[in-house]
Amino acid sequence: MRILILGGTAEARTLAGRLSERRGLKLMLSLAGRTRRPAPQPVAVRTGGFGGAEGLATYLSTERIDVLIDATHPYAAQMSANAAAAAVATGIAFVALRRPAWQPVTGDRWTIVTDVYEAVRTLGSAPRRVFVALGRKELAPFSSAPQHFYLVRSVDPIEPPLPLPHASYVAGRGPFTEASDRELLREFSADVIISKNSGGQATYSKIAAARALGLDVIMVRRPELPEVVGAETVEDVIAWLDHQRASSPDRGV
Repeated sequence: MRILILGGTAEARTLAGRLSERRGLKLMLSLAGRTRRPAPQPVAVRTGGFGGAEGLATYLSTERIDVLIDATHPYAAQMSANAAAAAVATGIAFVALRRPAWQPVTGDRWTIVTDVYEAVRTLGSAPRRVFVALGRKELAPFSSAPQHFYLVRSVDPIEPPLPLPHASYVAGRGPFTEASDRELLREFSADVIISKNSGGQATYSKIAAARALGLDVIMVRRPELPEVVGAETVEDVIAWLDHQRASSPDRGV
């Protein structure tokens, strides 16, 4: 069984590792290539785009892929849409691994916004000290609000630096701890965090730290994703895959 995993998340890496231990599977993990130094992967890796839904469908047919697994980031809406369309076009088995979104609990001070532009507007005109936990390609809207003091955390360095008079940077790749994030926020004297609702445990520490410190969180809501067969955990995907293998004896798997 030939499997293509659309990755870029910790869950994709874990899933690839778990499946690599099984016989009868040929795996390929696809990365978009946005991260300059991606984490090591346990299987063969393809880097770069496919050329939209049509290009992905062509790749699936050419490579005789049997199963497509969308394990991209919850905010990779275009890639998820392309994956769903390509799966329909080729008729192959398809599942999306979508980790549940974080939910506010007692003590959280969230403001939900639609996108980063609205997040910046929500900061207001008075100077604030803002911890920004977004991808480096999502930072352009902050140039319209130079009065604030920013601490930007990203996997890759922000090069060139943002055209802002009060911006500093810290590099890091999750998982992080609540204790370390509390210390980081205290040292910066942050009063607000801007974050996407990524879900999972690897980066939830900043949300827990904000709650402990009584900080505001401006949360960018998730985009709309295609309605497809979904799974919330790696274990769910493996169970789904086992069902696919059991129901396809003619493939010799």
